Amino acid sequence: MTRKLFLLITLLATLVLLSSCALIPAAQIQSLFASGSDTNITSGTNTQQASQADTVLISREEYEKYQKFSEMFAIFDDANQNFYQENDQDKMIEYAIRGLMTGLDDRYSFYYNPEEYAELWEEDEGNYVGIGVMIQSNVETQICTIIRVFDGGPAKEAGVQRGDILYKVDDLLVNSSNLQEAVDIMRGEPYTDVNVTFLRNGEEITYTITRRDVNVNQVENAMLDDDIGYIALYEFAGKAETEFEAALNQLLEQNAKGIIIDLRDNNGGWVEQARYIADLFMDEGEVCYLQFRDGEQHSNDYRTSDGKADVKLVILINENSASSAESLTGALRDCAGAVTVGVKSFGKGIIQEVVPVGEKGAGYQMTIAQYFTPNGSAVHGIGITPDYEIPLPEGDNGMYAFADTNNDIQLKKALEVMKEALK
Repeated sequence: MTRKLFLLITLLATLVLLSSCALIPAAQIQSLFASGSDTNITSGTNTQQASQADTVLISREEYEKYQKFSEMFAIFDDANQNFYQENDQDKMIEYAIRGLMTGLDDRYSFYYNPEEYAELWEEDEGNYVGIGVMIQSNVETQICTIIRVFDGGPAKEAGVQRGDILYKVDDLLVNSSNLQEAVDIMRGEPYTDVNVTFLRNGEEITYTITRRDVNVNQVENAMLDDDIGYIALYEFAGKAETEFEAALNQLLEQNAKGIIIDLRDNNGGWVEQARYIADLFMDEGEVCYLQFRDGEQHSNDYRTSDGKADVKLVILINENSASSAESLTGALRDCAGAVTVGVKSFGKGIIQEVVPVGEKGAGYQMTIAQYFTPNGSAVHGIGITPDYEIPLPEGDNGMYAFADTNNDIQLKKALEVMKEALK
């Protein structure tokens, strides 16, 4: 995703229409265009009697655009006049906008109302009031699993563990479909309590957890044996790129000759952060190239510059590594000699822009391009197949302690591959 603001400039007459005129029934507009040429349009029946503020001049192009919404306007008018209860006009408009985005038939393009848009940026900054967990949902099984319990957070102190299944929040039974509602309940005013029930080894465990400020770190690192550093990058959000760089510098100061980058369960985020991190390991080049609806484009937005760390790279990926995690993996595989270990990645090879809209704090995100790795490999719907495929044993959910080289067989293999590369 890139943070770009688009300013839509329309005709001055259109702005007047939106700000100072009453709703114009579509049938009336159509009748006024019966002459076949551009004309004055008024909300009154007699243009001579209408005030100047009620009269606008619009082009045929603008008229034809509004005409496409004639059925929506008709229903909106009818609901305002005839619905048996007082209707919420703002809610109707919001759902009409949501419907427009749904019509794109793209799960990654959708509308944020003002509250959701504010929450998006709150989450991105990694500072919020809640219990301090990261949740992964499976739309097929409808199971919601805790994949991170933040250090120093209330959930960690209560006893919540990585791998716990989120079962109930207060009286709400949780599944993938209502996960956002559950998250909203777990957030709230600081120093208030919420009852959260988890499943662990088939048993229900309920904690009363006190909500408070949570600070999310996106990176953890450690030195493993034989001059090998390990960096787990959980999400491309907040200050992930500078956290990653600080972790890398710390490991290099400890004479790390090889770096294992763990992108398992990293579902992506800001593409610019992936570019920044790739630049630490690449000379001048391209992290990915984009294909818009009008053709291919090699973009300067995602280029790297000369100057890189002189280290060997191994990257861990799994079926939940997606989006920016895949673009970083593809770039470092193609341009920095990185070796990949794990299982095939998710396959989200498209980019969205997040855009504010209107004057009330709303926004939307929309898919604008497909991306390809520097060597031209497609990712979307395909994923990245690792050089060493290491599936987890049956019954192993992959919920290990950080840097667990004893039980994490994928990390053990990455360590083995790195040792061989450093010989």
